[in-house]
Amino acid sequence: MLYRLLYPLRTYLLVSGRLGEEVDVMAADWVTVVSARPFIVGVAIAPTRYSYGLVKKYGEFVIAVPSVDMVNDVWIVGSEHGPGKLRKTRIEFAPATRIGVPVISNALANLECRVVGEHPYGDHTLFIGEVVAYHYREEAYRGGEPQLEAGFLAHIALNKFTSFSKETITT
Repeated sequence: MLYRLLYPLRTYLLVSGRLGEEVDVMAADWVTVVSARPFIVGVAIAPTRYSYGLVKKYGEFVIAVPSVDMVNDVWIVGSEHGPGKLRKTRIEFAPATRIGVPVISNALANLECRVVGEHPYGDHTLFIGEVVAYHYREEAYRGGEPQLEAGFLAHIALNKFTSFSKETITT
């Protein structure tokens, strides 16, 4: 698994589907900013994932930023498949403001995205989403900067995660 040479990577939660109908959450390490203006992100999803079908069907997704307090939920949605896994989590949903996919109310931040492009690369498809709305906990992003004490997660290996320290290196 050569891609592990790039780890540790930030861990996110990808929400897809519709609340009350079919909703799924998957752990997603392969998330990146594609553009600042307009704000566009990309996420790589394997076609074998349940979330893949929901993103294709609805053309929308949410990228949620979990905290270290959600590490067990992250592990469940990242290692189990299908919507039944959500009953084992403490994930709390709330309606989004601009799209039909729900946000995770107990996450540090949520980015509501509309798919504006997709392309298969190897065993994954890169979905490109324009961020049409966002929400965040003020205490986690004071002054527009992430506050490390909020407990941002990073994925190290199969079932290992870490959080960031308060040590800052300034150049």
